[in-house]
Amino acid sequence: MITEIAPAEDERVAPEPARARRGRRRAWDEAPRWQIYLPLSVYLLFTLIPFYWILLFALRPAGSTSLVPWPVTFEHFHKVWSERSFGTYFTNSVYVGVATLVLTTVVALAGGYALARFDFRLKRAFMLALLCSQFVPGALLLVPLFQIFAKLQMINSLGSVILAETVFQLPLSMILISGFIRNVPYSLEEAAWVDGCNRFTAFRIVVLPLLRPGLIAVGSFAFVHAWNHFLFALMFLSDQSKQTIPVGLNTLMSSDSVDLGALAAGGIIAAVPVVIVFAFIQKWLITGFSAGAVKG
Repeated sequence: MITEIAPAEDERVAPEPARARRGRRRAWDEAPRWQIYLPLSVYLLFTLIPFYWILLFALRPAGSTSLVPWPVTFEHFHKVWSERSFGTYFTNSVYVGVATLVLTTVVALAGGYALARFDFRLKRAFMLALLCSQFVPGALLLVPLFQIFAKLQMINSLGSVILAETVFQLPLSMILISGFIRNVPYSLEEAAWVDGCNRFTAFRIVVLPLLRPGLIAVGSFAFVHAWNHFLFALMFLSDQSKQTIPVGLNTLMSSDSVDLGALAAGGIIAAVPVVIVFAFIQKWLITGFSAGAVKG
């Protein structure tokens, strides 16, 4: 019988240094650093230059041609906020965005739960119709929606824009919420029923906390879309005191001239809430696709 002889204590091979192992692994498994940093640098260059250009026009004095915003002035921000009614546009946009967020989230939550937990006739056809509705451009909905709101006497009302934005966001939101709910084990609800909870209480106590990342993602996308959408506000709102920020930015451009400083300042005002929203929800977007996951 052949037996393996262990090497003597002083003959054993010393373990390879960790730095050498990392170097060999990087040589075989990882690309050189310049192949990573060079494309990222080019991408950042093309991305950050427009932002710097907007800041340059917004912060430098009118008539200046300097490539550095010095001396810094906030006259363009004061002009668009006070003289061009951007304070009113901002308030209207916040109202439309928040209302759309709430309505879309609540209705999509109820519809998504029905799609995820119940079987009914034509369910597949209904899901297919929801999916196909995303291929319809919003411009095709303007005429029928305008006629409906005219009969309901909702033209020139922020409610018409809120309802239109909610209807436009609901199909995709329902599909996403139903996917999040399917990730929650049905046995958790059954255990709550055994403990004496009804369906609504079990959903509120067990399922709803696990849907937080999905709800935040869906609600944030609804808010951002309502904040940036131009067509519905342009078509359904005629009173200047009820316009939103995208339409307000359009008023800064005319056929004769464009106030670049005021336009850049208005663009920054319009972008700040969206940047804040995405800065707040980025961790929820990353973990959103694993919502409802449990150990076991």
